[in-house]
Amino acid sequence: MLERIGSPGDLRALSPAEAIDLAGEIRTYLVDSVSRTGGHLGPNLGVVELTIGLHRVFDSPNDTIVFDTGHQAYVHKLLTGRGDFSSLRSRGGISGYPARAESEHDVVENSHASTAISWAAGIARGRTLRGETGRHTVAVIGDGALTGGMAWEALNAVAASNDNVVIVVNDNGRSYAPTAGGLARRLDTIRTDPRYEQFLGWGKRTFHDRGPVRNFTYSTVMHGKRALKGLIGSDGMFEDLGIKYMGPVDGHDIPQVEEALRQARAYGAPVIVHVLTDKGRGYTPAEQDDADRFHAVGKIHPETGLPIEPSRFGWTSVFADEILAAGAEREDLIGITAAMLDPVGLAPFAREFPDRVIDVGIAEQHAVTSAAGLAFTGMHPVFAVYATFLNRAFDQVLMDVALHKAGVTFMLDRAGITGDDGASHNGMWDMALLMHVPGLKLAAPRDEPTLRSAFRDAIQVDDAPTVVRYPKGAIGAPIPAIRVESGLDVLAEHGTGRDAVVLGLGPMAATAIEVAGKLAAEGFDTLAATATWVHPVPDGLTELIAGARVVITIEDGLVDAGIGEEWASFARQSGVEAEFRHFGVPRRFLDHASRAQIIDEVGLDAASITASTAAILHA
Repeated sequence: MLERIGSPGDLRALSPAEAIDLAGEIRTYLVDSVSRTGGHLGPNLGVVELTIGLHRVFDSPNDTIVFDTGHQAYVHKLLTGRGDFSSLRSRGGISGYPARAESEHDVVENSHASTAISWAAGIARGRTLRGETGRHTVAVIGDGALTGGMAWEALNAVAASNDNVVIVVNDNGRSYAPTAGGLARRLDTIRTDPRYEQFLGWGKRTFHDRGPVRNFTYSTVMHGKRALKGLIGSDGMFEDLGIKYMGPVDGHDIPQVEEALRQARAYGAPVIVHVLTDKGRGYTPAEQDDADRFHAVGKIHPETGLPIEPSRFGWTSVFADEILAAGAEREDLIGITAAMLDPVGLAPFAREFPDRVIDVGIAEQHAVTSAAGLAFTGMHPVFAVYATFLNRAFDQVLMDVALHKAGVTFMLDRAGITGDDGASHNGMWDMALLMHVPGLKLAAPRDEPTLRSAFRDAIQVDDAPTVVRYPKGAIGAPIPAIRVESGLDVLAEHGTGRDAVVLGLGPMAATAIEVAGKLAAEGFDTLAATATWVHPVPDGLTELIAGARVVITIEDGLVDAGIGEEWASFARQSGVEAEFRHFGVPRRFLDHASRAQIIDEVGLDAASITASTAAILHA
């Protein structure tokens, strides 16, 4: 049946029974296809019936459906004509997130959480102002994303409007791991209250599948305020904001979902539909995975859910190991995560020191400012976060941490080029942003030993923010220095002269060594070097590069206004006359592809850098 669905119009032509059968086919397809490519499996298994209901009730793209974050949009893609998942998240294949270039049904592709309601509020207000009152805007947001303050700012604004906004709260009790905080506890009182389960059971026994009149009664009774009123009284938390509330709704019951959405569509003003779903639904390995219900997987055996290739020891694992060891030595170390305890490596620390880990939910701004508060009391907070997500809290880093000289350490996971998750997951902005923060110290370790030492150095600083950045994936073999010169690590040396000095930052140190070797093969005296602490400018930089004809910098962050340019500016002001060439990531959004493919595309591969440098030296 899935092969018959080329558009939402085809979906609306199905009978209710066929729609239910289609849900089963979609789950089978998702497990089969995502197990071959990797991707966000659990979130999509949980929204199959919900997405079917959305597209049967609303008329996309005339009506706009906005998926918060977007990792749960695979079902949406299948229902809007994108049935080939063979190259999911690979160059030339479909994106793992909504993408405007793929379909007119996709609107928001930023893949950062808690933004969907703001998008929907703006779209709906624009349509109201244009007189397009027959068009509806739907925001689909998880309970995890509702822990982000931006979502509540948007709810506050939506409550003051009369626009056609439907907010679907996909409540599965999780973001990656179980949702943390007071909101989670409040929603759990609804999800787990036995009176709700008893009410649903009574409704099904009494009315469902017992003739057209009773079926209509069942569809009506299961919605509106009645189920909720019996649980939490007349003033629900959403209705206190002034927004109509409907639910809770069984998100795996297509007729129930559709009836709730039809009522919401007809309401003519902002309304929240609270839908209960199960992440990983219908796939036993995911349902039994307590950590994150197969939130994101690599290539797996579909029968068992086990990885085809075991995970290699990675950068995140090194941090996890080192903070655990440091925590045993220092009781003042506090781990902070924004709803990503396991992905950023804090889970072992949390198991050993449960009172010393704070999960703030998807609330990076709060995480940073609360870290400043912890530092004020004499603690040393360590905020472990994906590099791309720290962008959301730049003001707090600047004004709450740096201004107050707070000793806070930021561990930036997935820094640099991440690749297959697309534009908004590449952690390429951090160095260009953070180098402007007064007093901040930034490290870019090149291997396991330098990551461990950088972390230990960072947590010794109690009067300024410290940042340690490292990439996604497996960590390579150690890259030892052959000697230390002027405070920088010399990694390779060919000849006694200095035709070219190649400076590789962080994981690009290996590329610097390769470039130096290739240049030496062409007859040039070369030296490859690096520094672990790259900002402020290392004290011995000018001494190291003195007398060089060409100085090359290689970094996996923005090349414009990046660390390389900062180093060059400092050197020129100190009288260095060498010619500088900088290699890094261009100032543009990068499409999804593998990290290696992007490295080649932007000219960060050793062959391209060597050719460019040799051309200068030959001139």
